[in-house]
Amino acid sequence: MRQPPSEKPKQPTTEPLKQAVAGAMRAIAGEPELEVLFSSDRPSLIGNTARLPEPPRRLSAAEIAVTRGLGDSMALKLACHDEAIHRKFMPHGQMGREIFEAVEQARCDAVGANRMPGVASNLDAMLQERYAKAGFAEVTDRSDAPLQDALAMIVRERLTGRRPPIAVSRVVDLWREWIEDKAGADLDRLASRLEDQSAFAKELKHVLTALDMEDEFGGDMDEDQEEGDDEEGRNERAETSAEGEEEGGEEEGAPQEMESSGEEQEAGETEALDGDFQDMDDTADMEAEEPGESPRRDLPFSNQPPGPDYKVYTRSFDEVVTAEDLCDQAELDRLRGYLDKQLANLQGAVARLANRLQRKLLAQQNRSWNFDLEEGLLDTARLTRVVTDPMQPLAFKQESDINFRDTVVTLLLDNSGSMRGRPITVAATCADILARTLERCGVKVEILGFTTRAWKGGQAREAWLAAGKPAQPGRLNDLRHIVYKAADAPWRRARRNLGLMMREGLLKENIDGEALDWAHHRLLARPEQRKILMMISDGAPVDDCTLSVNPGNYLERHLRWVIEEIETRSPVELIAIGIGHDVTRYYRRAVTIVDAEELAGAMTNQLADLFDEEAMQASHARRGRMHAGRR
Repeated sequence: MRQPPSEKPKQPTTEPLKQAVAGAMRAIAGEPELEVLFSSDRPSLIGNTARLPEPPRRLSAAEIAVTRGLGDSMALKLACHDEAIHRKFMPHGQMGREIFEAVEQARCDAVGANRMPGVASNLDAMLQERYAKAGFAEVTDRSDAPLQDALAMIVRERLTGRRPPIAVSRVVDLWREWIEDKAGADLDRLASRLEDQSAFAKELKHVLTALDMEDEFGGDMDEDQEEGDDEEGRNERAETSAEGEEEGGEEEGAPQEMESSGEEQEAGETEALDGDFQDMDDTADMEAEEPGESPRRDLPFSNQPPGPDYKVYTRSFDEVVTAEDLCDQAELDRLRGYLDKQLANLQGAVARLANRLQRKLLAQQNRSWNFDLEEGLLDTARLTRVVTDPMQPLAFKQESDINFRDTVVTLLLDNSGSMRGRPITVAATCADILARTLERCGVKVEILGFTTRAWKGGQAREAWLAAGKPAQPGRLNDLRHIVYKAADAPWRRARRNLGLMMREGLLKENIDGEALDWAHHRLLARPEQRKILMMISDGAPVDDCTLSVNPGNYLERHLRWVIEEIETRSPVELIAIGIGHDVTRYYRRAVTIVDAEELAGAMTNQLADLFDEEAMQASHARRGRMHAGRR
């Protein structure tokens, strides 16, 4: 009797979970056509396409909750969020935008959490996982604790009654007393506007004002408030005149807005905090003359010429440091180990790209032939010359090396807070492997980083305040420029230094123009014949303290001027790679990548293209010499 074939055990599959998550997302969002994709890419929501991480085959209950929480959060944003209203009330300052985005997401999540207990549990698990990966549980100083995350969790607590996740509770505790003291009453009013995005955004403006961040808004906010005074009539701040505003519409509401803003409106600014910023009237006038200008990443530049009008209030507190100055050797070894562990899988892919670059470089150093010589190897292509004229001496050839020009490459890495997480980890690993590769080919590499010493101003700002806050002070933060690897230092000695980028609290704000100028001058001092500077950044220059007392495009104009100087007047070849940020409007030779995972390929390809151009030019020069010799 024939035995039935033994059945193989079924492999665990994640399809049921994917179908359940996709179905729940479409139901919550009210979008039957919502496309839900699962991949290894970063979670994202673009239009009607949601991208979630591919779940592992063997799932725990916690991992299921995290995946469902990500899906629920995206679906709630589709259901509760109006992008037009969001853009209408969006602050101009970088910090204001980050807070606005975080609190708006907390509002959308709160709507779902209040209606569906299951969704609330999923969101709790998702937030716990997110903040645990960010390492927020280890934060001990307020300067290292992101204000936007703390404020979003405090708002969420007020809207839902749910305590912040354990992983972020320390960050919240560092900011809670300060936030509650300044804006507690304004935060209490947010709950009554939970499901009205427009009214919620207007009330959030008052929260930011109470937190001394009024300068994050431009004149557009006041115009929006005038247009929507019928809604503002519901605000408790104007409770006594609510009925009059509803009857009289916009025309009667506008004068009240003018009265509330007082003399600051006449100076071209939004409301000033207790008159402290009356010395900024001239700055506000400058902003009024340049409509549409702001530090937003996606806005085009002003048509005005940049001009060298950039100035620094004081350089006394700026610093250029090495990794060893900021961290002891034992800590650097630990951070380097963490970096290697995080990207063990990525190193193989980056190494393959780097090997391709190495082959290109070594191919350019292959030997060439010199012809029409009086001695050497017999040139068989000229045997007819020997037959016709045996006394002809120019019938030999000789092998020689190509004169491969000395080259130095500087990698300038953005160390701003927005690079925290995967982007800075990938950037550090790519820089590490490219340094090794180029060193093998005789190309020297320098790895630099740039950030600031503090959030929203440091000792320079304190000195400015002590001097009575003179108008138009220029840059008001303390720069921190970091040398991870000097050009003459061998890679083996500088390897551990790149681990410093993993240190919590290092990444703060970014002033790109001065960093680019600093790296450029270091290159000009080098003796190599060819100099290449590669800038890697994920956004436009942002320093909230500087932008609050200068025109909104102050740092961008300086950056554009520095770039133009390098590209038109310097022997340095400049390349830029933007991570999720369009840098092609800044740089002539630039590429923009969507995800940090593409950084390795972009860096390799850009360098390979430069060296290909060098090889082509050398080839044309050799051919010219050969033709001249034959003539």
